Amino acid sequence: MSLVKDLSPRALAAPESGIVEIINYARGREGLLPLWAGEGDLPSPDFINRAASDALLGGETFYTWQRGIPELREALSRYYARHFGVELSPEHFYVTASGMQAIALGVQAITEPGDEMIYLSPAWPNIISAIDIAGGRSVGVPLTFANGRWSLDMDRLEQAITPKTRGLFINTPSNPTGWTATHADLRAILELARRHGLWILADEIYALYYYGGGHRAPSFLDVMVEGDRVIFANSFSKNWSMTGWRVGWIVAPPETGQVFENLIQYSTSGVAQFMQRGAVAALDQGDGFVRENFERAKKSRDLLCDALIATNRVETLKPEGALYAFLKIDGITDSRQAALDIVDQTGVALAPGSAFGMGGEGFLRACFLRDPKQIEEAADRLCRYILAL
Repeated sequence: MSLVKDLSPRALAAPESGIVEIINYARGREGLLPLWAGEGDLPSPDFINRAASDALLGGETFYTWQRGIPELREALSRYYARHFGVELSPEHFYVTASGMQAIALGVQAITEPGDEMIYLSPAWPNIISAIDIAGGRSVGVPLTFANGRWSLDMDRLEQAITPKTRGLFINTPSNPTGWTATHADLRAILELARRHGLWILADEIYALYYYGGGHRAPSFLDVMVEGDRVIFANSFSKNWSMTGWRVGWIVAPPETGQVFENLIQYSTSGVAQFMQRGAVAALDQGDGFVRENFERAKKSRDLLCDALIATNRVETLKPEGALYAFLKIDGITDSRQAALDIVDQTGVALAPGSAFGMGGEGFLRACFLRDPKQIEEAADRLCRYILAL
């Protein structure tokens, strides 16, 4: 007798992550260079760890504010004033147990079972499953890939809208493609959402990893006005090397506050207070560390992409944003099998493009937020593999 068959059909339909499959396959191998997941190789810095440790040892271990401790919401307000040039009161911010939960709660707030949410593909696979598990229908709109560059076709995006569409999930800079919306793109998307009465769930987690000049990528905050239906999901993971902390946040209109407080209450009941103390330190003291992470990413991006492009067997350009080279290698059509073979033959672990939905097959994703010396070694191993195909 199978117990599994009696579980929820939605739970049963949730697919295994194609990224995690490679991680499980390769984890623990000697000499492995793990470019599989979206994280760097630096641990969380001491000033963040100390703030959390002091709070933990000081007894901050009780239930806390569902929306986040006031000090953290105030720090988020300062962060947005500093980096985005906008004045947002603490009432705009809601602390979540990871960026993933911020996205999941955004989906729950916008949709109900049977509703559609559009996303741009290739996409981080978790958004697709977050929509589907919530009972919605995920609708992918493929980005256009030509001459190594990705772009958005606005006509194609509008054609995907139906009477059941409730929202647009827009990730810019994009995981995995590196596509980064221009201000013109963002205005066009926002106007489209206004015209059709849609919400935008904006994932701008990689905003500070932007290689196109200026200190950050274009944001919906630059083009929206009060009353626009935009919810932002973000995370402490990438900027401050805090992937294992599982702390994120939502930016949303204050009138939605009770809704998000309720959703947090009935999912995690809040984030541990001592961890939030670490997050305050990250925001208030961490600009220099973020810049260090960015400079390492930029140097490693150039090393990896220059080496792979020089083989004349890889179709890609240096990404405009985020932390990933999304590689189309001549002769590779089954990216899952290629990722497994590359682990075995080179000791470099990449994520298969097939994990990222429509338009991803045939590509491989490499996260380059690592020590440039490691990236040089990874590039050398990959180039030898590619030239031997």
